[in-house]
Amino acid sequence: MKLAVPKEIWPGEKRVAVTPDTVKKLIGLGFDVAIEAGAGTDAAIPDDRFVDAGATIVKTMKATVKDADVILKVRPPVVDGKTDELAAYKKGAAVIALLDPYDRKDLIEKMAAAGVSSFAMELMPRISRAQSMDVLSSQSNLAGYRSVIDAAHEFGRIYPMMMTAAGTLPPARIVIVGAGVAGLQAIATAKRLGAVVSAFDVRPAVKEQVQSLGGTFIEVDEDDAADGETSGGYAKEMSDEYKAKQAAKLKDVLAKTDIVITTALIPGRPAPQIVTADMVAGMKPGSVIIDLAAERGGNVAGAKLGETIVTANGVKIIGPENITSSVATDATAMYAKNLLNFITLSVDKDKGTLTFDPKDQIIAETMLTCDGKVVHPKFGGEEVANG
Repeated sequence: MKLAVPKEIWPGEKRVAVTPDTVKKLIGLGFDVAIEAGAGTDAAIPDDRFVDAGATIVKTMKATVKDADVILKVRPPVVDGKTDELAAYKKGAAVIALLDPYDRKDLIEKMAAAGVSSFAMELMPRISRAQSMDVLSSQSNLAGYRSVIDAAHEFGRIYPMMMTAAGTLPPARIVIVGAGVAGLQAIATAKRLGAVVSAFDVRPAVKEQVQSLGGTFIEVDEDDAADGETSGGYAKEMSDEYKAKQAAKLKDVLAKTDIVITTALIPGRPAPQIVTADMVAGMKPGSVIIDLAAERGGNVAGAKLGETIVTANGVKIIGPENITSSVATDATAMYAKNLLNFITLSVDKDKGTLTFDPKDQIIAETMLTCDGKVVHPKFGGEEVANG
């Protein structure tokens, strides 16, 4: 079995799909591993470390993926006017990556036409058996951490209260919007740095988690929020009545807030706008907002992906692009382990074969294309009956 890891060519992407440790384990499963030269450089993994782990370093992308049965990537294959990564893949190859299926339905069709089997890691079901493969959780964890560090860099003050002979400095007040994986890590990080932290989420079930980390839970209306969670644990789109109450509450809270970090996302839909222009206008000069949902349209009015906007009243609104890549070494380590656990599920080590079982919930919910067809029901396909 041949497995290939090409160098990421997505702008600004520093992660790679394997580490020396996972390469050793993949070889132990029966794979011959080929890695494009320089693939791990931005994640602080030089080629010689991959060689020491047993991989073969190949000079070009085309030579790396040639005849590969499995291709591991971070970002989707690039198919544009200048580059066509899919053209280099052999028919029947399995492509496993973050494929951004909700926004790249045209790519799904192209992967089907190319005859590759594709698996979108962000569609991993939220079940206990798949926790070790949950890419969204592993990467969001780091995004939550980094957002607090970036906010500290942009903020003109320190986080903790400091009592000195020259006077007392009050602690920074931070509000986290969305208490999922990224939000909870942001709460924990901000608390460790000494800030006073509050958090808002439409799911009342996360209140105890917020409080266990030392945060204060901002409540709107418990009755209205009782049904704020999907069966998969994600936040739901709320009613207009609830949103009005939420807006009134947050406007009052944010007027006293120094830093806001927003993380609210709804799978398959644009990010809900939670922090309005009116709320931003009521914040103090020097306040900082980091919108982790900027890649899906943003939770904050005025946020722009990849840009820092300074409002008329002196509030910085930052829309980070691929923030996880800014901690590429750790992000790679976690992502590579997620991929290893996923591929291990389908390997028969004794026979040296790879079979993706469509009856397995994990495979069924992540598989987008197979045998020249789109097979995922959410993206216009029909479920495959056999491998």
